[in-house]
Amino acid sequence: MKQEVIEYIEKPWGYEKLYAVNDSYAVKEIGFNKGARCSLQKHEQKLEHAYVLYGKLQVEEDDENGNLQTNIYTPGMVYEQKPGFRHRVTGLEDSAIIEVSTPQLDDVIRLQDDYGRQS
Repeated sequence: MKQEVIEYIEKPWGYEKLYAVNDSYAVKEIGFNKGARCSLQKHEQKLEHAYVLYGKLQVEEDDENGNLQTNIYTPGMVYEQKPGFRHRVTGLEDSAIIEVSTPQLDDVIRLQDDYGRQS
């Protein structure tokens, strides 16, 4: 069975393709343009795991002590974003991830945004 994209969303920094969402999880492909970044954000409930498909990403993310640190992720690497932890992804190259998360798609609290968007 071929999986179709449920929803394609253009973002100022790239795109999101929603493949599945149900009561337990959501699956997205998220693309980042080289030099662009998403909001510095956090989630109240949503737990995310991301697998890097291609490219090179810089991820600013809270450590266990709430200190923002910067990590680099390349193809095959996985990172996790827990509820309440701040994070922001920058495309150092054109890049894409597969994100598997809990299903709270609208659970986004933007703390900083390059594009003037609000939560």
